[in-house]
Amino acid sequence: MTAITHSPQRDASQTLAYRLAALLLGVGTLHFVAPTPFDGIIPVELPGSPRFYTYASGVAEVGIGTALLVRSTRRLAAFAAAALFVGVFPGNVNMCRLWWGKPWPMRIIALARLPLQIPMVTAALKVARSA
Repeated sequence: MTAITHSPQRDASQTLAYRLAALLLGVGTLHFVAPTPFDGIIPVELPGSPRFYTYASGVAEVGIGTALLVRSTRRLAAFAAAALFVGVFPGNVNMCRLWWGKPWPMRIIALARLPLQIPMVTAALKVARSA
């Protein structure tokens, strides 16, 4: 009988991959279940309908989240997640602009999303490196 050994580093990376996958699958699903809030933060400067971008980002999030669950696609999915987190940053900046006239709690939420992109990108790159 052969003993199966687990690396603490690999286990931690797998756990992180699963957490990122859960986040992406959850938020991606919300893009379809409740698209209106996402439509509202799409920059008007982008051509086409905001709903197109809402659905397209939902597809990307669900697809990347699913690919993070599979070991053979995890590395590529993690790089895609990092790119996605960078790519949605303009929407988060636009949310700050749009919500600036709203009550303070909403402003704080909008502002807090900006620096949160950094640990999300870092986590995705960590998963990619160890996949």
